Amino acid sequence: MNEKPLFPDLNVPPQPQRDETGPAHTNADGTVTVLGYKSIDGGHESSEPLQGNYQPKQKVQALILTGFGINCEEEYAAAYRMAGAEATIVHLNQVLHGHVSIHDYDILNFPGGFSFGDDLGSGVVLANKLRYRKNAEGRTLLDDIREFVANGKFVMGICNGFQVLVKLGLLPNLSGNVTPEVTLTHNASGRYEDRWVRLKVNPESNSPFLKGIDTMEVPVRHGEGRLIIKGEETLAEIEVRALNCLAYTDFDGSPTDVYPHNPNGADLNCAGLTDTTGQVFGLMPHPEAFLSLYNHPDWARRKRQNPHLSEEGDGLKLFRNIVEHVQSQRQTAVTPQEARQFSS
Repeated sequence: MNEKPLFPDLNVPPQPQRDETGPAHTNADGTVTVLGYKSIDGGHESSEPLQGNYQPKQKVQALILTGFGINCEEEYAAAYRMAGAEATIVHLNQVLHGHVSIHDYDILNFPGGFSFGDDLGSGVVLANKLRYRKNAEGRTLLDDIREFVANGKFVMGICNGFQVLVKLGLLPNLSGNVTPEVTLTHNASGRYEDRWVRLKVNPESNSPFLKGIDTMEVPVRHGEGRLIIKGEETLAEIEVRALNCLAYTDFDGSPTDVYPHNPNGADLNCAGLTDTTGQVFGLMPHPEAFLSLYNHPDWARRKRQNPHLSEEGDGLKLFRNIVEHVQSQRQTAVTPQEARQFSS
């Protein structure tokens, strides 16, 4: 009766549990249910198998990472689902231990939160984990991400996810060597900022995430969102190549460094960056927190003033953009066989 309880060995890497829910089978709607893995993260355990339509290229596939203090994954997934994509949330360990491959997806996503408690600075520990932890083949996840981007796929990081991409050197990556060229540090206000901001899209940006968008209104929730660009040459190149894709603006829509319109004092009034390809995109504000008009604190007055006002939030536009872009890529893709036919 006095036996000690058995605790897990914390020195052994966690392993996902197999969902023993029966063999794979075809459903009435044509989708295929297959055996999957439960998430290691207790907050995402499920007795349900991973499900998906395994008729290739039916839905855009978005992979959303969680774990280690990340906490915005559910809103992120909701945004993709509202935009018509298939969203899959997995604990980062499932990727690091080889149970999930990022290459099976179209868009890799790093949500906001406080990875590793921001103990050594926002995004620092997670970025180092991705840069230096090697798998059995001697590859890091950063190696895989670089291959992922080289294959024409997309990466997005929001808030803490943006900080991770910057600390990894994936943004702005002017050199192409994933060496950190800028940083995100403590807000100039010296305090955590939780407020709504207005953003203007750089019209010269080549990122499909921002196509057709002029301005946005979204919330910020961060303590380390101040972008610092080292050196005039780096700053000038970011401007010339329009990698500073989002700027904080005042009520008139003009980029500003005035607090609180610019909540953190970022260089170039910058709220977001892309890499030179436009495929990697990061921003400090939270578009996934404004998917519906009713997320906005002023929705009631605005709806009374304009009964025909769209009930979609500004943030949803980003997700619709990238989902539609990937879909259009698939429609215009030419198979090798078709290419041979054209060449003959």
